[in-house]
Amino acid sequence: MIDTPRQAKQWITSFIEEFINIDPDNTLQLETGEKAWEKPLVGFANGADDYFPFFKKDIGEFFWLPKEALQKGYSEIDFEPSKLTVISWAIPHTKQIKMEHRKATQIPSERWSRARLYGEAFNNKLRQRVVDVLTHKGYHAVSPMLLPSFRREDSAKYGYASSWSERHAAFVCGLGTFGLSDGLITPVGKTVRFGSVIADIEVEPSQRPYNDPHHYCLFFRDNSCTKCAERCPVNAITDDGHDKAKCKNFIREKLTPAIKSNYKIEIHACGLCQTKVPCESKIPKPSQV
Repeated sequence: MIDTPRQAKQWITSFIEEFINIDPDNTLQLETGEKAWEKPLVGFANGADDYFPFFKKDIGEFFWLPKEALQKGYSEIDFEPSKLTVISWAIPHTKQIKMEHRKATQIPSERWSRARLYGEAFNNKLRQRVVDVLTHKGYHAVSPMLLPSFRREDSAKYGYASSWSERHAAFVCGLGTFGLSDGLITPVGKTVRFGSVIADIEVEPSQRPYNDPHHYCLFFRDNSCTKCAERCPVNAITDDGHDKAKCKNFIREKLTPAIKSNYKIEIHACGLCQTKVPCESKIPKPSQV
């Protein structure tokens, strides 16, 4: 445990990048041998960042602070929040996945569905491997999404919620801001999946190049774009935002059976609002609409 904050940032980032690049489980399980994910973005935030208690107050008391999440794995230790780091990553879909998914209008494409199933299984493997490498070096670490106590919750303000949010963690770590559809728009767009780990390692926090949580979304910037709403087959996205209950019900009742029938796999997936939009693969500019 002799890493300086800058050294820790470098080796953790390199480990995540290399693991995604070489691990054979980064796959769609197609005969083509295609990968599910491309090179990731990695960000870091201090465990005492003011946004975490704000989220707890705003979303619900059930929402974990970084310290609380880490203590789920190490209940005997009283961690100092300022000595903790939240590690977040965004893994982008491949060009082939996005190209195929743009053509979909009613149900998600096969590659997108496979990325949601096999790609997220790989993301869970990545979560555990980051925890393992940190604990091997002598740190205490957990991935909130893998904790047995992680659960879905109901927020009085937002409805469908959970103990921890990968997108909110990514926002605090400087990786992106929220769009009208609730997706997080990153420098490589919003066709990404997120993961995070919390550890008692001091890492240099990433710069957060925004103050507004919706800064990258054209709808919130100048009301010039509603392309994600136009892509939704059940109008679950409007000027009022994302109707999570309507979205969830459509996926569970209509899309999951359709995916099983068409692709012979079982997974809850959609993501139509994430492709064929200005923020698909980058931070959009108003002139792009």
